[in-house]
Formats: sequence, C-alpha cells, structure tokens
Amino acid sequence: MEIRKAQASDAAHLVRFINMAADDLPLHFWKKTVGPEGDPWALGQERAARETGNFSYHNAWLALSEGEIGACLLGYAADEEPEPIDPDTPPIFVPLLELEALAPGSWYLNVLATYEAFRGKGLGSALLAEAEVIAAKGGHNTISLIAADTHQDALRLYTAKGYREVARRPVVKGDWAVDANEWILFTKAVSAR
Repeated sequence: MEIRKAQASDAAHLVRFINMAADDLPLHFWKKTVGPEGDPWALGQERAARETGNFSYHNAWLALSEGEIGACLLGYAADEEPEPIDPDTPPIFVPLLELEALAPGSWYLNVLATYEAFRGKGLGSALLAEAEVIAAKGGHNTISLIAADTHQDALRLYTAKGYREVARRPVVKGDWAVDANEWILFTKAVSAR
C-alpha cells in the first residue's frame, strides 16, 4: 500500500470519493448548480482540480493498493473563529456548518472514502493515521469529522481509532433523497510532532 498526495489529474477519482462520503449530497448540489443541461460531474471535477478552495486536490491524499487508487482522505484547517452562518445558506448545509463550528481550530477531516473493491484492506485505517500526522504537522491538536448515522462501518472505524462523539444534528433532506437521519460530529486529540 502507498499513500500519496492527490494531483489535479486525480479529479475524476476525487469527485467520486467526495460524493460517496456525503451520500450523494455533492452530486445533488452540483445538479442544482448546472441545471438540467449541465454536467454535474464535470462541475465537481472542475472544483477538485482547482488550485484553491477546501475541495481542491491540494487538500487530498490517496491510498493505493497494488498501484490502483482505492481510498481518499480530504481535509483542511477549520476556522479558529467560525463565521456566523449566512442566512442565505441552503438549509441542507446548516446542520453541517453548525457541527463544524463546534470544533474550531481543528484539522477537519471532510472526506474519508474507499471504493467498494478495496474495503477491508486497511486503507481507511492507514489514511486515518496519515490524517493524524498531517494535523500534528500543521499545528493542530484535534481532528474533527462529521459522519452520517447510516455509515455503520465508518462509525465503527472512528470509534475503534479513538474518535469520540461530540454532538449530533438532524439531517435536513429537502429534495435530497437520503436514508441518514443524523449528522454526528467526532473529534480526536492528536499529539504535536
């Protein structure tokens, strides 16, 4: 197994991982943005290939097994002092922003996802260990992440790796078809390196 920084050329993989981790919420948003004539996946890839922004490839790491991309970690520094939530924010995103604000200054692990064919091979665990190194090197003493209550395998992994539940918020569904009912914020303390 190998872990490497993502590159702009990995954007097609990144958008699939980003979408998997959030139960199709990114795709739902991209579809609304581009309209019925647009290509939502192309918009996602464009965002992932950008040089700036939270979802830029600069904030992503990929785990490879036998040379094949199998899993992704995407994260970045959370604001030290979160801004108030803009009243124009779509309601579907408000619970996520509320939870993010409860872990100011943490290293926010936004995406951890593994392709189905690579599950059970330790890639997720390896990327979580890498997240601790990245967070500590960046001067963060905490990692935060948000998971859906329906992601049972991920919830077991986070608990086994020492993450603790901090808070929950109900999922706002609107016209987004999803089984999840709650978003759960987890944090883990990390040691400086």
